[in-house]
Amino acid sequence: MTDRGLHIEVYSDVVCPWCYVGKRRLERALTEFGGDIRVTWRPFQLNPTMPKDGMDRTAYLEAKFGSLEAFRQLEEHVLVAGTSERISFAFEKIARTPNTFLAHRLIWFAEREGRQDAVVDALFRGYFEDGADIGSISALVDLAGRAGLDREFVERMLQSDEGIAEVKAEEATGHKLGIRGVPYFIVNGTYAISGAQPSGRFVETLKQAERVLAEKDRTTESAR
Repeated sequence: MTDRGLHIEVYSDVVCPWCYVGKRRLERALTEFGGDIRVTWRPFQLNPTMPKDGMDRTAYLEAKFGSLEAFRQLEEHVLVAGTSERISFAFEKIARTPNTFLAHRLIWFAEREGRQDAVVDALFRGYFEDGADIGSISALVDLAGRAGLDREFVERMLQSDEGIAEVKAEEATGHKLGIRGVPYFIVNGTYAISGAQPSGRFVETLKQAERVLAEKDRTTESAR
């Protein structure tokens, strides 16, 4: 695959079902578009004040949505979208809503190890399809191992302070950009796509960004 000089930053939280749907739609768009396009996952906590150990899933849903019935109505839309993207959402398996800061530190670490996309995928699958408690170090170590990282190394990292400042800084950057909801995609630092848009929207934006790059290259060549 050829390097087309394009970079996508994805602000996301691993407890956001639409972020999982958005990942699948982005993947289809990248396959259609072709070329080697760099994708970097950035942190955005939907529940930054969540207790470190998380909280009971039912209590969380009732507090956030007012009732389980209200959540079920929203859940139906997600399930339909998931089916279209071959995602087997199993919300009934989720016992606790986690604090996701540890998961974001793992994602940050995985980028340095060249396994970020695989780790993000493992976290989404683990949480939404298997009901894994991704707020716990043990679950994160297991999922990181499945994604190709060294389990002992990951466990030591998560038990240290490594990545704390960096993840907080990346999340602060997202807030400074005005991001209030996820998923949020930024192409080449310029073009923004908010929400789990259809794959065609990603392809159109990538083509636009590529045209701009090509024009810059022509301008640079003519100036020499």
